[in-house]
Amino acid sequence: MKDTPLSNCERDFLLKAIEEKKRLDGRQTYDYRKIKITFGSDYGCCFVDLGKTRVMAQVSCELVAPKENRPNEGIMFFNIELSPMASPAFEQSRQSELSVKLNRQLERCLRNSKCIDTESLCVVSGEKVWQIRVDVHMLNHDGNLMDAASIAAITALCHFRRPDVAIQGEEVTVYSPEERDTIPLSIYHMPISVSFSFFQQGTYLLVDPCELEERVMDGLLMIAMNKHREICSIQSSGGIMLLKEQVMRCSKIASVKVSEITELISKALQNDKKARKAGGKCGYAESMPQERITALKMDETPVEMTDVSERANDVVQKAKAPPQMVPSPVVPVPGVGQVGQGLKNSWGLEEEDEEQEEEEDSSGVEQAKRATKMEEEHHVKEESRAAVVEISDSEEEEVVILHPETPDKTPKNTRPVSHQKRAEKSKKKQKK
Repeated sequence: MKDTPLSNCERDFLLKAIEEKKRLDGRQTYDYRKIKITFGSDYGCCFVDLGKTRVMAQVSCELVAPKENRPNEGIMFFNIELSPMASPAFEQSRQSELSVKLNRQLERCLRNSKCIDTESLCVVSGEKVWQIRVDVHMLNHDGNLMDAASIAAITALCHFRRPDVAIQGEEVTVYSPEERDTIPLSIYHMPISVSFSFFQQGTYLLVDPCELEERVMDGLLMIAMNKHREICSIQSSGGIMLLKEQVMRCSKIASVKVSEITELISKALQNDKKARKAGGKCGYAESMPQERITALKMDETPVEMTDVSERANDVVQKAKAPPQMVPSPVVPVPGVGQVGQGLKNSWGLEEEDEEQEEEEDSSGVEQAKRATKMEEEHHVKEESRAAVVEISDSEEEEVVILHPETPDKTPKNTRPVSHQKRAEKSKKKQKK
């Protein structure tokens, strides 16, 4: 995957800002971004944050056969990995031109400068030597990868400890850290790379370029130097022609920056050594719990605590006196109490009275509704009885309901048919 190309407007904006000696992150021309160095729980693991650029370096060792032309010297091996996690422009398992360039520059900076005593890595001449491997992983890419990689690599080498070795005849015994203390590497000096970017054919110069500035630059100059002002390596890229005065000016700036970074590395190593002796958390293991919650992270606000007692006394004096409290609760009736500052609380009988009144009101309304319903039902039944005639033909009182055609009322002397039949039956029974 390729980088998203810059538009002409963005390119013109960056170049115009550089002409006015302004940078996107507010830095000056010769300012470095903030550098943070942390260590892992094991020796030889180092994390370096150069602004938003984040790099991890891990040092490991193993016993191998030496080279034929140098049987008494150990082997140094460097490897830089550009993973897609750092930038979408990096492809996995594919070596790009940038990775090759960074590997070569790191080898020139550390191995060819003889910063490490390789003869001290020899165990048995011509048979066993230590091979020191430095793996640099790019975790986030925001420009100036070479400077971050050189700082992480040399810091990890200074922090690394190799196991102790004993030789008895032809046998070589490697002791674990629990059996014998580990041994640090013998380092003569700490070379650190400083990058300079040039714009408009060398007219403008910037130190520690970010990713956007690297896209619009015309050339890049990398100077590797130690705190003794010895130039370990120098490399120019981009096809730009530099004058002698420009190179000398960059070397003077680099000497100042290298001394500051070297002091920072030595302080970080001392702090880590003290923390490990104290037995507490150190380095990266200490920084993990602090950055566990990042979504709700807030910066602390400074609060003045000088005149807190005086302000508190003033507030207490100006405040009103509190109301008098009831000495003891009054219990007028068993099961009833009063709570509050001399005020009655209606949680006892009053609530019961209110509930009874509400129940009585609700029961009265319900009784009225029931009475009206009963009256209506009684009225409907009377109307139905008036319109229906019942006729019974047997003693079992089988009822036949007839609907009369005419609603005329029967005369008083006439009796219903059912009553006449009943009277006749009763007379017959008496005669028998």
